[in-house]
Amino acid sequence: MEKVPLKLEINGKKYKLDVEPRTTLLDLLREQLNLTGTKKGCDYGQCGACTVHVDGQRVNSCLSFAVMHDGKKITTIEGLADGDKLHPMQAAFVKHDGFQCGYCTPGQIMSAVACVREGHADSEAEIREYMSGNICRCGAYTNIVAAIQEVKNGGQKV
Repeated sequence: MEKVPLKLEINGKKYKLDVEPRTTLLDLLREQLNLTGTKKGCDYGQCGACTVHVDGQRVNSCLSFAVMHDGKKITTIEGLADGDKLHPMQAAFVKHDGFQCGYCTPGQIMSAVACVREGHADSEAEIREYMSGNICRCGAYTNIVAAIQEVKNGGQKV
């Protein structure tokens, strides 16, 4: 299959790539760029493990072709921290034990950051509604909500 040129900025780094048109953003990140923090969960957009930010908006990367994002800025879980300093949401997840097996955690954190940015973290019910696209099979939801509330109520920039 003929490849298509693609320019992306991922976690602040510019890339010029040639990709097959059918390559998902998830597969590009994981298989071609070795950014394996973004997880492949269901491949149907139902679990949220593959959540990344595209121009600041959360996207299920398994449902999105990479070529659809030409010229856009992508942020993955690897791009949240500032060197060794965790992003406030990452630190809150650690503090509140917002993970058990950890598989869904990158997608949960990316959605949690977006949830706060989007202004959908004013109550536990609202957080649960706007995080409902992210499944945690271990059941750490109470701790995830607590982490999001701490970041929201602490006024930390996300």
